[in-house]
Amino acid sequence: MATTRRERTFSHIVGFDDCPFPRGHRGDVAIVGAVFSGLRLEGVLSGKVRRDGVNSTRELIRLAGGTRFAAHLQLVMLQGVALAGFNVVDAVRLHAELGLPVLVVARRAPRKDAMRRALLERIPGGARKWALVERLGEMELLAGVYVQRVGLSRVEAEHVLRATTPHGSVPEPLRVAHLIAGGVTTGESSGRV
Repeated sequence: MATTRRERTFSHIVGFDDCPFPRGHRGDVAIVGAVFSGLRLEGVLSGKVRRDGVNSTRELIRLAGGTRFAAHLQLVMLQGVALAGFNVVDAVRLHAELGLPVLVVARRAPRKDAMRRALLERIPGGARKWALVERLGEMELLAGVYVQRVGLSRVEAEHVLRATTPHGSVPEPLRVAHLIAGGVTTGESSGRV
């Protein structure tokens, strides 16, 4: 008799996005984390990462692991695999150090060739960053968005996307992080996630 594995559900989620910055900006870029319980915003986290730097993984571990919400968090969502330009997140390390599944979400399919060229030809440490992107594998179309996942099944990822996306195509933790990031940086939130 076959046993069926019970799929996990994730109700306590933090979604991270970076704040807008001018094209020529160098230095630190603010990031925002929106902590959700179901569809209710429970808290906001903020930190900074270096434009095109290497500290995004460390900063996300600090923010998610050091918050008063840490004991309840069940999943980390990222708006893309990089923050502040090409500060690429090591999603595998993030998962391992926090002990939480990681779901990378993008509205559109990435232009991998363009990303690879930019990293390898223009960004210091680009080969290492490209290896982090490659390690995650291809993005898969799921529930109307493109995802990469670490520590959760395809079925679990689809369930969490549907449960956290009451309107549009972007999950609430990412949509709200994006709105907050835009509002605190430019004085008003704008545009699509």
